[in-house]
Amino acid sequence: MDPLHLRSAGTSLVISFDSGEAEVVHWGADLGADLPDLAILTAPVPHSAIDARVPAALLPQASSSWRGRAALRGSRTADGVSGLDFSARLRVVTAGANGGSAVIVQSDPDAGLTVESTLTLHDGGLLEMRHTVTNDGTSPYRLDELATVLPVAPDAVELLDLTGRWCRERHPQRRAIQQGTWVRTGRHGRTGHDSSLLFAAGTTGFGNRHGKVWATHLAWSGNHEQFADTIGDGRTMIGGSELLGPAEVILEPGGSYTTPALFAAYSDHGLDGITEAFYSWFRSRPHHVLPAASTGLPAGKPRPVVLNTWEAVYFDHNLDTLIELAESAADLGVERFVLDDGWFRGRRDDHAGLGDWYVDETLWPRGLTPLIEAVTSRGMEFGLWVEPEMVNLDSDIARAHPDWIVGPSAVQHKDGGRLPLEWRNQHIIDLVNPEAWQYIYSRIDALLSENNISYLKWDQNRDLLEHGHAGRSSVHEQTLAAYRLFDELRTAHPGVEIESCSSGGARVDLGILERTDRIWGSDCNDALERQTIQRWTGAVVPPELVGSHIGPTTSHTTARTHDLSFRAITALFGHFGMEWDIRGVQGKDREELKRFIALFKEHRGLLHSGRRVHADVAGDALLLHGVVTDAPASAGTTAGLFALVSTRTSAAEEPGRIGIPGLEAARKYRVEAVFPTPEDADYGHTYTQVQPPAWLADGAVANGRFLAEVGLPMPNLNPEHALLMKFTAL
Repeated sequence: MDPLHLRSAGTSLVISFDSGEAEVVHWGADLGADLPDLAILTAPVPHSAIDARVPAALLPQASSSWRGRAALRGSRTADGVSGLDFSARLRVVTAGANGGSAVIVQSDPDAGLTVESTLTLHDGGLLEMRHTVTNDGTSPYRLDELATVLPVAPDAVELLDLTGRWCRERHPQRRAIQQGTWVRTGRHGRTGHDSSLLFAAGTTGFGNRHGKVWATHLAWSGNHEQFADTIGDGRTMIGGSELLGPAEVILEPGGSYTTPALFAAYSDHGLDGITEAFYSWFRSRPHHVLPAASTGLPAGKPRPVVLNTWEAVYFDHNLDTLIELAESAADLGVERFVLDDGWFRGRRDDHAGLGDWYVDETLWPRGLTPLIEAVTSRGMEFGLWVEPEMVNLDSDIARAHPDWIVGPSAVQHKDGGRLPLEWRNQHIIDLVNPEAWQYIYSRIDALLSENNISYLKWDQNRDLLEHGHAGRSSVHEQTLAAYRLFDELRTAHPGVEIESCSSGGARVDLGILERTDRIWGSDCNDALERQTIQRWTGAVVPPELVGSHIGPTTSHTTARTHDLSFRAITALFGHFGMEWDIRGVQGKDREELKRFIALFKEHRGLLHSGRRVHADVAGDALLLHGVVTDAPASAGTTAGLFALVSTRTSAAEEPGRIGIPGLEAARKYRVEAVFPTPEDADYGHTYTQVQPPAWLADGAVANGRFLAEVGLPMPNLNPEHALLMKFTAL
C-alpha cells in the first residue's frame, strides 16, 4: 500500500503502511511532492530488544512491542470471564486520501475491534485527528482509553505546557524532555483552571519567533489527559485523550465511541507559527463569530464593545441604577449591555436561586422588559447571565426534584443518597437525566423567546467532582449533554451569541468554542495579570473570541491600582469591554475612556483579523506584542498595532533597541506613539526618563526589515505601564 502524504502551509504528514499498521514516519516541515522509497527509514534492531522493528504507529500497541502508552486500552467480559481481549493487534484494512483528508481503517477480527481514524490537514497547516472504535464482538467491551498521538522529531528536547488557578489561568511552565511520561491530568469534570490549552515540544530554547515547535490541543470540555511519552529508544509521542471514569464507556456489540478531536500544529518559526495555524482554522469556519444568515444581520458583524454589570453592582439589582448604567454606557459608545447574576427568583447572593430560571417578580414586577427597552432604545444589544448546569439546594427546583441533583450514589438524593461537597454553595443538575435536561432547555428557551436577548453569558462555576448518574460515573455523558444543550439552543435561536464563562477561564477549549462565540479568559480584570493570561490564551484562541475588559481602577481580585491607559491598552487586544461602574468616570478620565473605545472601534478590523506577533525580548521585564495585517498593506492604512508593556523593574538603565517583528520587509512604515503622548494625563506616570527616544515625540520612518533587525530604542516605562504604537504603511 502506498504511503499517504498530506501537505499544507509548510507542513507534511506522511503515513506508511509497510509494517501492516498505519505508521507516522513524518510530521513536521513540508517535504515537497517527491518522496523517496521510505524503506531508507528502516531503523536498526538493538540488542536485548524485540527481534523486529517497532513502528511509531498512529495507534501505538503493545502487540507490536511498543513500550510506551498504548493508544487503545480496554477489555471485555464473556461467559463470566473478565479481562478478555485486553491487547488488540490492529492491522490496516483500508486507507485513502482525498485532498487534505485521509481515512484509515484498522481492525483486529480476533479481538472483535475496528478503529477508524480520520485526519484532516487544514489549509493553514492545522491537523485535526479523531479515532472511532467499534465493538465488532458478541459481548460488551469496556473502553478504558483511546488516545490520539503523534511522534515528534528527535530534536524536540523541551516541553512547554500551561497551568494555573482561579484568576491566574494559563501560565507557562517548561522542562526538558526526558525518558518517561509527563502527564497533565484534568479531573475537574470541566476543562479546568490548570488545564494546558497548549502542549508543545520544541527544539532547544524555542521562543515566540524562533525554533521548531510541535504542539497539540485536545478539544474536550470534560476529564482529560495530555502527555509526552518518551520510550527507551529515544522516540517521543505527544497527544491526549478523554480520561474515562470506571466503566464510564461500555460498548455493546455494534456500539462505537469517537474520541475528542486532537488538533496539532508544526512551526519552524516558534510559537507564533503555531498560533497562525490555529487562527487560520478558527477564522475559516463558516460560523466564526458571525450570526447565522437566517437572522438577516450583516455578514462580518464586528465584535461589539461590551459593558458587563458584575463588578459595577454585583447582586444589587435596581432598575433605576441599571438604567443609569445603560445611559452612561451609551454615552461612551458601548454596543452591548450584559446584566449579570442576580436577576432570577430568590437570587440575592450566591446561596440560593440557581435552577429557578424565572425573572424575580419582586425585583422586576414588569419583567426584564423595562431594562431591555432602556438598553435597546439607546442602540445597544441586551445580554443576560445564566448558569444552566448548576443548582442551589435553596431553590424551588431542588426542592421539587432532588433526584435531579448529581451525586455518587445509586440511591436518589430524595431518598437519602449522598451528595458531593458544595462548591460556591451549589451543586450540578444531572443533564444525563432526560427530564432535567428538558426542563433546563425549556426555561432558557422561554427566556430567549419571551425577551429581546441577543447574548448569553453562560457560566459554570464548579468542578464536577464525584459526578454520577444512577450510581455510575457520568462526566462523559454530562459533557455530551451540555454540548447538546448549547447546540439545540443555538439552533432554536440562531441570532443569539453565547459566551462561555466557567469561574472565569476554567472551560476554555476548542470543544466548547465550537458552540460559543467567545470565552471569558479569567475572572481577574487586573491588567498586569491579564497580560500573561491573554498572551497564552491567545496562543490558540484568536482575540475576537477572548473577552477582555477594563476593570475598576483598583482591581477587585488583586487590590492592585493601575492607570486607565494600562488597563485599556491591555483590554484592546481582545474582545474589548468594561466591567466597572462607569457612572463615576468623569472629566479627563471619561474623555480618555471614550478615546480608547473609539480606538478599538477604529482598529478592531485589524485586531480581529490580523496576525498576532510576539517579540523575543531579552529578560522578563518587558513584553512587546502586536497585531499586523495578514495581507499586503495599502498606503495610508494601519498595518500594525503594538504594545510595549513593562511588567516589573529592569536591571538595565534603559531597554535599548527592540526589534519589531511581523511587518513586510520591503515596505516602509511610519511609526508613532498612540498613547500616551505628551498631551495625555498618563504621560508623566508612564515614563521615567529625562529625555525620550527621538521617534517617540516625532515619529519615524523605516522599512520592515530595518524595524525587525535593528529595531527602535524604546522608552523607559514605569512598571505596570504600557505604550501603544501604530505602524502606518507608506
